[in-house]
Amino acid sequence: MGVPSVRFPRVRRGKAEEPPGIVGVARVDSRTKVLVKRLNPGDIAIIDHADLDRVSADELIECRVAAVVNAAKSATGRYPNLGPRMLIEAGIPLVDDVGADALAKISEGAVVRLDGGVLYAGDSGEQVVAKGVPQDADTLAAAMRQAIDGVTTQIDSFAENTLEFLRRESDLLTNGVPVPELATAMDDRHVLVVARGYRYREDLRALRPYIREYRPVLLAVDGGADALLEAGYRPDLIIGDMDSVSDEALCSGAELVVHAYPDGRAPGLARVQSLGLDAVPLPAAGTSEDVALLVADACGASLIAVVGTHWSLEEFLDKGRPGMASTFLTHLRVGGKLVNAWGVHQLYQSRISGWALLGLVLAAAFTLVIVVVFSPAGPILGNYFTVTWHTFATWFTGLFS
Repeated sequence: MGVPSVRFPRVRRGKAEEPPGIVGVARVDSRTKVLVKRLNPGDIAIIDHADLDRVSADELIECRVAAVVNAAKSATGRYPNLGPRMLIEAGIPLVDDVGADALAKISEGAVVRLDGGVLYAGDSGEQVVAKGVPQDADTLAAAMRQAIDGVTTQIDSFAENTLEFLRRESDLLTNGVPVPELATAMDDRHVLVVARGYRYREDLRALRPYIREYRPVLLAVDGGADALLEAGYRPDLIIGDMDSVSDEALCSGAELVVHAYPDGRAPGLARVQSLGLDAVPLPAAGTSEDVALLVADACGASLIAVVGTHWSLEEFLDKGRPGMASTFLTHLRVGGKLVNAWGVHQLYQSRISGWALLGLVLAAAFTLVIVVVFSPAGPILGNYFTVTWHTFATWFTGLFS
């Protein structure tokens, strides 16, 4: 749904003129992954997201926002994050470092105007509510040069976090997670774990032949359930803290497992129960993505394919949080079964190729022609095929008339 045209008129020499800049409806949230659910094309997204990662940027681009105003710095220089460059390349204006108080000053749904690095609001459209730094290719290039120098520091920090997690949660790597009783059978089956991460739409489209032929268990991580519904599939199992999945997905009939804190607290359980649904709490360290992989492994999956999850060192750093240490160790544990969507797409070939099917059809048609021409019953068969063809043609024409 588009945003209605809204203008702040400016009277000059007795004539109304449209003020400069971008006018749109403000959508405000400090959590980008929550905000994207409310965005409409043409909205101005007001976020508070230091080191904007590419998954969040990809979702903002998909929502077709008119502009992004960030209370924090989209590129702090700690590491070469990919999100800001993606927004600029998509032609979406980005204004940085307007300050956290901007989120309190701007009301959800208010009409605002962005002109350069200044954000205006109010009935007249002339009240300055925030000022920031407009970003472009040149400013981002400078930030990325600084960030490249900090990559070594970030890798050192990542290694320290990983070792600390390993000392604290060594049982996770050696024994996995305690698996609750599940109705979804995964023993000796392929399991496709779907998170709503970078390029998930493209990956799911590429995997359609694989999903159609192998019928893997569809295990969604939180918002990955909505990704599956969007692609035309119904998840078999949803695992997560249930903070970024829609009510529609929760009510889709999938089995639900709420990822709880190691001490047993499960804030997401209340939401599931408020919908009148049953769910199994699963206390475990690490991220919900990690828990999903470990559950699939513990339930005997023969192969675990992943969509939208974190895979490379670049993605671990781009996510930019210590929790990625658990993901790295989880990949070590289930690595013998793990393959990402791109690998499945490259290696998978249908058992019957399209050329083979075409050859089979042509051979069958050729055989029928020979029978009609040389068989004593040829004229009868010819009449039969003629009548059949006319019947089919009449039906087909009527279907689309």
